[in-house]
Amino acid sequence: MMYTMMGYGMGYGFGWIYPLLIFIGFFLVVWWLIKQNPQGVSSDKPLVILQRRLARGEITPKEYNALKKELED
Repeated sequence: MMYTMMGYGMGYGFGWIYPLLIFIGFFLVVWWLIKQNPQGVSSDKPLVILQRRLARGEITPKEYNALKKELED
């Protein structure tokens, strides 16, 4: 068995494969996490956002109706 500074079997010319696989795996996990929870990116439609603002009490029903009318025009 061949011993090298990196450990067992790293001297056969394929020692770069394991770090590459780890890097690709790490990249895929990060990509998947970003895809699952895009922070700061809202895919909600404007009317849904408006309804949420009304439900939270950020706007009054009068403001809601005025803004809804503008959105529908």
